[in-house]
Amino acid sequence: MSSRVDEPPRPSSPPGLPERITLRDLRRWRRDDVVFPCLTAYDATMARWLARAGVPVMLVGDSAAEVVLGLPSTTHAPLDFLLQITAAVRRGAPNAFVVGDMPFMTYHADENDAVTNAARFMVEGHADAVKLEADARFASVFERLSRAGVPAIAHVGCLPQQVHLHGGYKVAGRTAASARGVVEDARILVEAGAVAVLAEATTAETAARVVEAVDVPVIGCGAGPACHGQIVVTQDILGLSDWQPSFAGKEGRIGPSVQAVVEQWCEKVRRRELDHDYEMLDGEANRLDD
Repeated sequence: MSSRVDEPPRPSSPPGLPERITLRDLRRWRRDDVVFPCLTAYDATMARWLARAGVPVMLVGDSAAEVVLGLPSTTHAPLDFLLQITAAVRRGAPNAFVVGDMPFMTYHADENDAVTNAARFMVEGHADAVKLEADARFASVFERLSRAGVPAIAHVGCLPQQVHLHGGYKVAGRTAASARGVVEDARILVEAGAVAVLAEATTAETAARVVEAVDVPVIGCGAGPACHGQIVVTQDILGLSDWQPSFAGKEGRIGPSVQAVVEQWCEKVRRRELDHDYEMLDGEANRLDD
């Protein structure tokens, strides 16, 4: 593909986020009871539009395996691919708080690997933090990351990377015992050094108890209104996904609009109706046969 010679320079700082968002901002919003939005981003272009809309927190999720690569589950997300797109999101949204998602088996077998892989997100991906799906058994991993200076977010509740273990996705906290388990996981991981918690697919009562139990920002993904922040997959709310979870309602129907625009352009191609602005210099066309 040739370069886009007519493209205007891109803004170095998206107007929706005039200042760099840091962990200090997330903590301040929690303290001041300011609910903040978070969305997934997988490329520089979408990140730039999200930043212009004022989205302060962007998760480069392992959901890219499904959304971008068309793979059947998040367990197939390649580490190097996620590192590349995390860096892309940073370039598209230089002032956003960018979270890199640690993919399946990048921190499970060896704590040294966990630190090394997390550091790659910080160094190569230019992330502000990393997220790990975890329960209390991973406390020592969070301790190691904290000692290494890597901000780590604890993902509790429904853990999509364990979909094969459980035979599907399961809402967490439907029973009192399950809810207590999620709360205990969050509490222990925060004590071990987690800088924030992401609670996915939990009952509202469970998430509310998590908020009460920890002193860090809690981001909900289908976890109810008590959370300090809310996150969904961007393609879901835009109406680009063929299916989306019930908590990610369609705020728009961009998919049909994209289809209509593409169909219109394709028809122009077939009819040879596309405009063309590039012209030869005066007199040069007459010299083609010289």
